[in-house]
Amino acid sequence: AGVDAVIIPEKGSARISGDAVKTSAGALFNVPVCRAENLNSTIDFLKESGLKIVATSEKTDQLFTQVDMNPPLAIVMGSEEKGISFQLLKNCDELVKIPILGKIESLNVSVACSIMVYEAIRQRGLNG
Repeated sequence: AGVDAVIIPEKGSARISGDAVKTSAGALFNVPVCRAENLNSTIDFLKESGLKIVATSEKTDQLFTQVDMNPPLAIVMGSEEKGISFQLLKNCDELVKIPILGKIESLNVSVACSIMVYEAIRQRGLNG
């Protein structure tokens, strides 16, 4: 689906289990999953490597459709409970929000991530 890798924090994230592989419909066999000890250092490395860093946050008015996702890109997603730390948000190039109607305050991280990846693919042309 246009994703080259998934980076998850060493601490505080679930281990990859058989259930995770099943839920991913086997996608975990095709996409490398890396564990990062320090997410800020990882973001610095990605930026130095030429990637644009875009984070989802309710702390912005910029919609996810308003940011250019054509350059090489890393998308930062937070947990449903805690979101993304202030320090990590400061280290990102762009903050975007996914608008939500009704009384729901946040989306499941997998749903929000799917929306972000779809938007990046849409902007690049669905055929890549």
